[in-house]
Amino acid sequence: MDAVDVHRGNRHGRSEAARAAVLHAADDLLAERGFAGVTIEGIAERAGVSKQTIYRWWPSKVDVLFEALGDDLAEDLTPPDTGVFADDLRDYLRTLALFLTHSDPGAVLRALTGQAQHDPALAERLRAEHLRPQRERERALLARAGLPPGPGTDAALDRLTGPIYYRVLVTGDPVPPSFTDALADAFLSPGRDHSSASSSA
Repeated sequence: MDAVDVHRGNRHGRSEAARAAVLHAADDLLAERGFAGVTIEGIAERAGVSKQTIYRWWPSKVDVLFEALGDDLAEDLTPPDTGVFADDLRDYLRTLALFLTHSDPGAVLRALTGQAQHDPALAERLRAEHLRPQRERERALLARAGLPPGPGTDAALDRLTGPIYYRVLVTGDPVPPSFTDALADAFLSPGRDHSSASSSA
């Protein structure tokens, strides 16, 4: 009976309730204090678990944040599939902007992206574990428009999502729906002038 109880919830033998509490605590603390302000001690106190429990499951705070981010990206940034590509594209770009600017998981991604500028190993891990899988989800979205996998799809994704990341990570300018809709419209109706919508954002 004990062996069954130990492995209830997931393959790592972790209590799902405790796991969720730790991941949510890490998200919250990073949003409040920034990357440097997140500690294992702080996560443990916020989640109501012991430090030893966290270290038994995760080697470092980075590992906690990486697992939290992976769950959040898959849940929050899987593009919708309503059968209407134009609507799905606009919805996804709006969701991406909101995720990056107004969510705790978005704060985690921003913080890890910033830390990656100083830590090549973390940068490669971020790309391998999260950014590349997210790009695959985005490629699947554009495949519904008939774009085959390859450089053309990746270039289109850069044009669609790059300006959003640039505003969030570099300029700090707002990313309202009018801005993301203009990006979608430029993809959906190439050759038309969409500058008035984007410039008014």
